[in-house]
Amino acid sequence: MLAYTYIEQGKFELREKPKPVLQNDTDAIVRVTLASICTSDLHIKHGSVPRAVPGVTVGHEMVGVVEEVGGAVAAVRPGDRVTVNVETFCGDCFFCQNGWVNNCTDPNGGWALGCRIDGGQAEYVRVPYADQGLNRIPDTVTDRQALFVGDILATGYWAADISAVKPEDTVLILGAGPTGICTLQCVLLKQPKRVIVCEQDLRRRAFVQEHYPHVLAVGPEHVMDAVLAHSAHGGADVVLEVAGGPDTFRLAWQCARPNAVVTVVALYDEPQLLPLPDMYGKNLTFQTGGVDGCKCGEILSLIEQGKLDTTPLITHTFPLREIESAYALFEGRRDGVIKAAVDCGAGAR
Repeated sequence: MLAYTYIEQGKFELREKPKPVLQNDTDAIVRVTLASICTSDLHIKHGSVPRAVPGVTVGHEMVGVVEEVGGAVAAVRPGDRVTVNVETFCGDCFFCQNGWVNNCTDPNGGWALGCRIDGGQAEYVRVPYADQGLNRIPDTVTDRQALFVGDILATGYWAADISAVKPEDTVLILGAGPTGICTLQCVLLKQPKRVIVCEQDLRRRAFVQEHYPHVLAVGPEHVMDAVLAHSAHGGADVVLEVAGGPDTFRLAWQCARPNAVVTVVALYDEPQLLPLPDMYGKNLTFQTGGVDGCKCGEILSLIEQGKLDTTPLITHTFPLREIESAYALFEGRRDGVIKAAVDCGAGAR
């Protein structure tokens, strides 16, 4: 089968690999129909994910059809269309039992697919702990509608949930990339009084204004003024930092009102400074970390009800055999790309 493979720092390559087989009775083999490229894949390519294993098939955003299941798998069966969770989690350890599945104590717990074990930018993928890692796609939901459920949409849903957004809140979201837009959609489900999105890229601000006209989209140079003008207590009640830029962490705490919640979703390339003397007295609550993506069933239900729709994020689609071109487009942010989908099914070759 064709599989896009991490060779060494700075080098991915499309290679022929053996089709995966069941290794444990909790595994499933999924025939990948549609995958996508994530910024985290670029982090692997650039060497900023030390735990990534050379030789691994990359990719952790995918949907497909169950081909084979182990004897202990009960939630799905061959023929089911499924989303694949970015995280591997056993469901039984202390962290899983508390819903903190990103910290599952299994050796392959957390983000494993496409990083430490073979992922889904390929024709087939083996999914460990399939009962937890796969969710059946409702018949009325398309692959394109479900594509981001297991990763960036799960991230946005988790971020909005832990931020405890209330109807009277002014919410600031830093970043209007794919994860930022997913976070925006999930924040809007909470129906806050005002939502402000800060984004440097003019095209992405235009995307926000086109699809969410009641949301205020501003550049970094105007965000503080916008927050002060549209909040009642000297800053945003909730700030979600999704951008991960050189100055976005600083912006996040500066734009927050005293006693606000600052949720950091972003993955940074470098350490961030926590200048406690400067923020002394603001009494901020910081929440940080990777997604606990265990509510994919709820997200699929919201998609089925028409309350979430991330299909406008898919601006380009390539067959698997042309995945190099998809990466070049996505990494270079050319041609207005937001997300590039990869057809791993009939159009793979």
